[in-house]
Amino acid sequence: MAPRRARVSTGGTPTSRTVKIDSELTPEEGPVFDQARAEKAVRELLEAVGENPDREGLRDTPARVARAYREMFAGLYTDPATVLERTFDESHEELVLVTDIPMYSTCEHHLVPFHGVAHVGYIPNSHGKVTGLSKLARLVDLYAKRPQVQERLTSQIADALVRKLEPRGVIVVVEAEHLCMSMRGIRKPGARTTTSAVRGMLQTSATSRAEALELIKGRR
Repeated sequence: MAPRRARVSTGGTPTSRTVKIDSELTPEEGPVFDQARAEKAVRELLEAVGENPDREGLRDTPARVARAYREMFAGLYTDPATVLERTFDESHEELVLVTDIPMYSTCEHHLVPFHGVAHVGYIPNSHGKVTGLSKLARLVDLYAKRPQVQERLTSQIADALVRKLEPRGVIVVVEAEHLCMSMRGIRKPGARTTTSAVRGMLQTSATSRAEALELIKGRR
């Protein structure tokens, strides 16, 4: 199947580039980033809160914010699983674990950041199929760069590993602070949310799961 196309509009004639799109979150033709429309929306928001978007300090803000959101939501324009397409048969059948992967995402409920770390591990299949360690970090990054909730982010990372590597087990743990809890609402700065997604033998084998969790906890 040919990859679909994600279009990027700057308010004039749309340009196109070929990318693979994660079908779960994108429309059939691929997402469109409309720079002009995003700038207009930011300008209207500033007016709605009683600001003057034409004053000196805010004059370029709509364009800056639009570019920032395009970067923050870059994961919508690339299928994160493509980073796992290159694998190696290394005859390694024990746990592979990368901890403390920095993670920044955007809560889809309030469009404010949540940030923290992700710990990603898997037990290769009987062929010892592995991927580069940096690919695990990139997988986290691309799933984080979209409107998200932490629970779904955690599961998406785990399920992508299952689909692409066919491992015997997967564990993903995400620890994050949500600014929607820190700076508004309940206002509890420092409160952290932990989510986990466990698949395969790391879910069914208490011994394997305990080993992985101990390695994650023992990093401190």
